[in-house]
Amino acid sequence: MLKKDEELLVALRKIIRAIGMRSRQLSKEVGLTGPQLMILQKVGKQAGVMVREIAEDINLSSATVTNILDRMEARNLVERIRSTEDKRKVGVFLTKDGEQSLSTAPLPLQEHFTNRFKAMEEWEQSQMVATLQRIALMMDAQHVDASPILEVGNIIEK
Repeated sequence: MLKKDEELLVALRKIIRAIGMRSRQLSKEVGLTGPQLMILQKVGKQAGVMVREIAEDINLSSATVTNILDRMEARNLVERIRSTEDKRKVGVFLTKDGEQSLSTAPLPLQEHFTNRFKAMEEWEQSQMVATLQRIALMMDAQHVDASPILEVGNIIEK
């Protein structure tokens, strides 16, 4: 029988592995990372969206979103078009390849998780958040820069 600390470590390991497996599945099935898929979804819902709006919506910095968009544009998934009315504004649009990738992509892991989390009672959500924040503190991870994206590794790779 496992001790309580071992049970906790096994649960953490399962979470880490599940995130890694889902990331690899997404990459294998549609050639996208979780953040790329989230950006495709945002652009698919709001053609011409600005980088700042994408960044705010998915809780990443504008610089990170710009780096991801550079890679996506190089793969012909999105295109950035400068406004003819206001030259300072650049909108992001899906290409045909981007539309195809979006139509065949599964839900990002965090969206799947968030849907289940939101279905929980508020007290249960608060308890879960507090517990995981405490675990992060116990692992000296309180100062680790992280976005609310379930992805293993650097989010601007690919």
